[in-house]
Amino acid sequence: MAVQAAEGESRLMRSGIVVSGMTFLSRILGLARDVVLAYFFGASANADAFFLAFKIPNFFRRMFAEGAFSQAFVPVLAEAKRSGREAVQDLIHYVAGALGCVLFGITILGVLGSAYLVMLFGFGYVIQEDDAQLQLAGHLLKFTFPYLALISLTAFAGSILNAFGKFAVPAFTPVILNVCLIAGAFLGQEYFDLPVEGLALSVLVAGLLQLGFQLPSLARLGLVPIPKLNIRHPRVKQVFVLMLPALFGASVSQLNLLIDTMLATFLVKGSISWLYYADRLLELPLALIGIALATVILPSLSADAAEGDMAAFSSKLDWGLRWVAILGVPASVALLVLSEALITTIFYRGAMTALDVSMAALALQAYAAGLLGHMCVKILAPGFFARQDMKSPVEIGIVALVSNMVLNAVLIVWLGHIGLALATSASAFINAFLLWRKLRINGVYRPLKGWPKLALQIAIATGVMLLGIEFMVPA
Repeated sequence: MAVQAAEGESRLMRSGIVVSGMTFLSRILGLARDVVLAYFFGASANADAFFLAFKIPNFFRRMFAEGAFSQAFVPVLAEAKRSGREAVQDLIHYVAGALGCVLFGITILGVLGSAYLVMLFGFGYVIQEDDAQLQLAGHLLKFTFPYLALISLTAFAGSILNAFGKFAVPAFTPVILNVCLIAGAFLGQEYFDLPVEGLALSVLVAGLLQLGFQLPSLARLGLVPIPKLNIRHPRVKQVFVLMLPALFGASVSQLNLLIDTMLATFLVKGSISWLYYADRLLELPLALIGIALATVILPSLSADAAEGDMAAFSSKLDWGLRWVAILGVPASVALLVLSEALITTIFYRGAMTALDVSMAALALQAYAAGLLGHMCVKILAPGFFARQDMKSPVEIGIVALVSNMVLNAVLIVWLGHIGLALATSASAFINAFLLWRKLRINGVYRPLKGWPKLALQIAIATGVMLLGIEFMVPA
């Protein structure tokens, strides 16, 4: 049993390294992308309009495609694999048909209703009667919203590949978006009267390329989706029934970030951009550690749940949490102490001002305080989804979301955009703690021995890291 557990953890580690390596490449290009955006657009009104127009489909993408859909689809696919290849193919074809119809309808409504969506998510502009900003964001949203459908289908394809142990291609796919946005920023200056339109159009092009990039890998597995409509298929119904509560339970952090953006429209110009640049740096360690681990652990947990091996299930959760602690604590501390240095080094050029650097750095410090909480949620939530328990994360998510809203209302008065980031961090820890507590109460997760020793080792290592930063980073 111990040998099997060690082999399982070794496979997870190898897969995690592959995903983390590809994610690192994507995030480095993402930073390059944001350097280019900061250079050309800074924290201007045009930048705010684009970030709002991009955040709306990105929010739905993370909530729907990479959140609820993946969390519901992967466990059902794990069950189908136990029934044979024909069952897997039927599930993929029928889910592709149902998903395609839903996404087509949502895309049409989103494009036609872009002006209303912008009014909803940028409510502060409505209150301030900033018609020019609303019109610009609505115009850009017509280009960016179809990205939701394309990237959702890409996430569907990636979920299939992940379930069959093919992690590299889905992990590399985000690189394409970053390359397209960099190209769009440069080409927008050259060929568009309004350069920010080049950015918006590049989002749409990226979605097409990302979907196409997945297809050859699916073809090699013989699993290219052929859309067939059969919503009465039992496993298709199972996916969508599980997905409905997961839409909320898997996406609390995204809802919190979106609420931050909505409230930031009430603040001074540049607030959305300050939060955006800070969030981009937060996303680097979150993706390299939390999301990479969550990506490889969900299929494995789903397989353990399908086989009824709850000892292995608990052991893998413990493994994930240990690696989150080992890597997440130093990463969080490093972001806290290096926030201004990082923002200055990466973004302070072109249209980016000294005030923008200072405000973005303060937001980054507030976000960094909650990094460990966000990472823990990424590991703990699959502990429910893999067992097809969608109710518990929803109940816990509601508590976390309400906590975020209350803290937002209190902190925004004194701290402005910094208060919004702090509220998000606090709600992440609330979410993580409640998920952990529920798994412990239900006996699903039983911590293995050695946590006190590990905590001491992490504290010592983090202290050494801080001493190194003190000597190496100029004051």
